[in-house]
Amino acid sequence: MPFSGIWHSILDETDQLPADATFRTPLSNKPFRLEDAQEHRVLISYRDQETTIPLKREQFETLYQRVTDTPQPFDLHRLPADAEPYATILSLHPLFKIDGTDNTIAYTDSPTPSSLVDAALSVDTDSENDEGEEPDLPLYSDSLLLIDALERYDPTALETMETAELVNLYTLYSDVQRNANDLRQNVRSLLLDRLHHDQPVHGQYGSVQRTSRRNRTLKDDETVLKLLEAQGIDYERVTSVDASKVDDALKVTDLSVSELYEINESQYVRKADVDEEWKESRHQGLKDHLAAVDSTETTELQQEIEDLEARIEELTSFKSGTDFD
Repeated sequence: MPFSGIWHSILDETDQLPADATFRTPLSNKPFRLEDAQEHRVLISYRDQETTIPLKREQFETLYQRVTDTPQPFDLHRLPADAEPYATILSLHPLFKIDGTDNTIAYTDSPTPSSLVDAALSVDTDSENDEGEEPDLPLYSDSLLLIDALERYDPTALETMETAELVNLYTLYSDVQRNANDLRQNVRSLLLDRLHHDQPVHGQYGSVQRTSRRNRTLKDDETVLKLLEAQGIDYERVTSVDASKVDDALKVTDLSVSELYEINESQYVRKADVDEEWKESRHQGLKDHLAAVDSTETTELQQEIEDLEARIEELTSFKSGTDFD
């Protein structure tokens, strides 16, 4: 993969980070902040220093080449003492992973968030939902219903399922597909304005690339036939039967459709109706169930914390009241 694509993906990731995001060096665990990200460099500053430090794009490319030139992970101890931040920033790209146990950085096929940034990557914090808030989208509720159905049924053994269960799955599959496609089209429109130069842009779950498709539509008949005739092509060689004109002719003749058309009949299933009231009822039931589960887990966790605090207080009291000679 060309480094230019890697570099611009890293810059895109920095744009998504909150201003107060904290970075850490991989070996010394030294915190620093990202002050600015530019086309040819990024500027950082350590908490205990007032000056900014430029990290040059060329040095990032050198590190990128060393990491990708070998199938073995790159040992971070090989970095110069002041070059640790380069590895941290490079790990912003989802395909570069730092292993804190082995102190290595490697190129991976499995996208992962950086372990050295104390902030969520690729998240627009201005538009992020509050914790627990349900998106007001049909896709969300339909997806929740589909997940519930997949957990209750066995989609790996469709032949053993009841007809009603198959109908439920088919209906939900159809609804999720339609709603997802509508959102996909909206996202695609936005991405077209942000992708340039056919360079792939990477996220944590995959990558996208701007591409083009050519569609051809014949010009008017007179123009086409005149140009072909000028080249010695008989118009009869390029004209064909027009189905719409044949249909008009059928209305004023005794011919049947089967005499002029090859008719092949195929069978298919289509969604005839959706019980929105039942879906909404089931969806609300699932939400209530999840809320109850969360409440129970929170209560149990709180009880564990209180028990632990009581135990610590008990041990502390015991220790303070004991005099060892």
